[in-house]
Amino acid sequence: MTRRLVALLGGLAVGVLVGGWPGVAVGLGTAVVLARYLARLEPAQVRRERERAELDLPYAADLLAAALRAGLPTERAVQVVAGHLGGPVGHRLGAVARSLGLGLTQADAWRPMYDLPAGARMSAAVARSADSGAALAGAFVRLADDLRTTRLAAVEAAGQRSGVLLVLPLGLCFLPAFVLAGIVPVIVAVLGDVLR
Repeated sequence: MTRRLVALLGGLAVGVLVGGWPGVAVGLGTAVVLARYLARLEPAQVRRERERAELDLPYAADLLAAALRAGLPTERAVQVVAGHLGGPVGHRLGAVARSLGLGLTQADAWRPMYDLPAGARMSAAVARSADSGAALAGAFVRLADDLRTTRLAAVEAAGQRSGVLLVLPLGLCFLPAFVLAGIVPVIVAVLGDVLR
């Protein structure tokens, strides 16, 4: 509802600025475009949950690996980590622990993790471990390392992008000053010599 109101007010503002019948057409078009754009935006709550899950998932994988290496069974390890972690990852791990307690297979029990970023990778690691008999703790350690590496690469890329994006406002500030202080006096001096 709020997004529709924002789109309507944006269209109204553009329509008033343009004025007349063209303002009505442009305002209506602006309202439609704004409504479509705002509808595609991710809600703030979903974005916060996704970002927290991205941060918590490597720690969850490390904690699960440590608990499994300490000798806890998978169900108990997941239950302990879920109780201490909280947030979107902790809640889903709690659902996984309850599913494991009910006797579901590893692949089915880990389904609540699918909708988290990289949660499907964690579920796939568990399924591979269950199928092949490989150590699950090692898979969790590798997954945590991969997630941290991916996160670090994303942060570095964002830092590089921000450096590039800062050049535009800087150029917009310094270019007119350069033209006024460096080029205009030269043109004025040359024109003064030519016109004499």
